[in-house]
Amino acid sequence: MNKWLKTILFLMASVFLTRMIPFSSLFRNLDTMIHEFAHALMTLVLSGKVLRIELYADHSGVTYSSMLTPGGSILVSLAGYIGASLFAWLLFYLYRKGRHMWGLGLMTAVALVSLLLYVRGEFGMLWLTGFIALNVVIMIFWVNFSKYYYLLLAFITLEESVVSAMYIGWTSWTRPSQAGDAANLAQQTFLPALFWGTLFALFALWCARGALTLFFRKEGTANAPKSRRLDRA
Repeated sequence: MNKWLKTILFLMASVFLTRMIPFSSLFRNLDTMIHEFAHALMTLVLSGKVLRIELYADHSGVTYSSMLTPGGSILVSLAGYIGASLFAWLLFYLYRKGRHMWGLGLMTAVALVSLLLYVRGEFGMLWLTGFIALNVVIMIFWVNFSKYYYLLLAFITLEESVVSAMYIGWTSWTRPSQAGDAANLAQQTFLPALFWGTLFALFALWCARGALTLFFRKEGTANAPKSRRLDRA
């Protein structure tokens, strides 16, 4: 089966199955947290100022920041969807390497920094506090359960990174002025929102394919010795 088709079908099945798990909706804010944190991190890298981040119960969020240069604003707008897609891929890379506890620690660290420095608003602060507390409990007291918990977070993050990017891609075609980061980029560049929305959607699918390739790779494949062909004239 074509790898792209296989990726899309597996994502569709995963979206359906994970929604059957009780309270899974609460974990879908993890992708939003990463998305907004990527905006904030890029702002700081470019010497801008992060004013605040807000996370909402409908899994949306917004980052308020100030940049001195228009070019910097473009990179900040790009960072959200691209950063979230790459982070989802990273979670599967860490799982493949047997470092899922590192991944849990990384997610917890991002949540803690966000809570202490940037996130304002009752829901966002409450969600981050609960997420951090749950992660700490699992990493200390429920270590045997941590692998399955990590996989749940990884798959939900992967799904949300693709679904949100696909949604913004669709919106950029149907309602370009309401296409979030794609609309912001259209205002800052000569390229329309549909270009940026399509780019986000395709990039998210590409990262999802890479992440699922890591997940389904047979044990030992990555460490198998590579054969070499030596030709002699």
